[in-house]
Amino acid sequence: MEQDGKRKRSIVFILIAAVLWSLGGLLIKIIDWNPLAIAGMRSGIAGLMALGALFILGRKPSFTLSFSQVGGALAYCATVILFVTSNKLTTAANAILLQYTAPIYVAMFGGWFLRERTTRFDWLIIAVVLGGMALFFLDSLTPGGFWGNVLAIIGGVSFGWFVLFMRKQKKESTFESIILGNGLTLLICLPFMFRSMPDSRSWVGLILLGVFQLGLSYILYAAAIKHVKAIDSILIPTIEPLLNPLWVFLMLGERPGPWALVGGTVVLVSITARGLMVARRRPTVHRPPPEMPVINGEGGEG
Repeated sequence: MEQDGKRKRSIVFILIAAVLWSLGGLLIKIIDWNPLAIAGMRSGIAGLMALGALFILGRKPSFTLSFSQVGGALAYCATVILFVTSNKLTTAANAILLQYTAPIYVAMFGGWFLRERTTRFDWLIIAVVLGGMALFFLDSLTPGGFWGNVLAIIGGVSFGWFVLFMRKQKKESTFESIILGNGLTLLICLPFMFRSMPDSRSWVGLILLGVFQLGLSYILYAAAIKHVKAIDSILIPTIEPLLNPLWVFLMLGERPGPWALVGGTVVLVSITARGLMVARRRPTVHRPPPEMPVINGEGGEG
């Protein structure tokens, strides 16, 4: 009975986290500031939230600076910067759906990096998703929109490597990679934060991004993930790439192109299908499966 209560509470936590993640596109769009400055401020606030969570839990961070810990921090840093920048250049739908391809790169490189078997079904899904990604470029794109799509794809690659490095730390605490990644993002982006100052509305957006969209969401997800089934951890967060462009459309009127909608559907269905296949092979997990890492967001996020 107690375990059932924990599972129900954890499902609610993941649902709340996924909704908070989905606000990223809208909040980034309404902030009138350099995208690198936005990424730095967001990570600075989220990093303080992560340290605060450790303090409340009575845990001391363990910075071993191992290959996997530093690699995870670098991949996380690249992911959050690329996600914010791509959101400023292309549509929110393109940015989140192209980053949501991260599990494909986990499947592609997991065999070599983690010595995990990549099945024929994995390679089939990889081919289908790559075809779906190509459809995003069939829409009429401005030069900025084209490069926004490219950066979103690179962000998906970096997010995939973040997952791989986190899985490499099976016997370690992975929270430190996130703290280091947020600190590194703040350090890299700091020079861009002094070029201009955001207005009052932008400050509201920045606080919401750092405290809720990136900070609280991952605290909830980390607290919940050990008490849910694999299928829950896969299916519930898929509402993020669905809600993300919806908020932007409702509030700002931004519409993704027709080919992006088709490509996004291909990507979303393919990734979810692979996640369900993995869940069927592993009905119960005590940590996130490869498809849904401890930090998702921006799928997954970013």
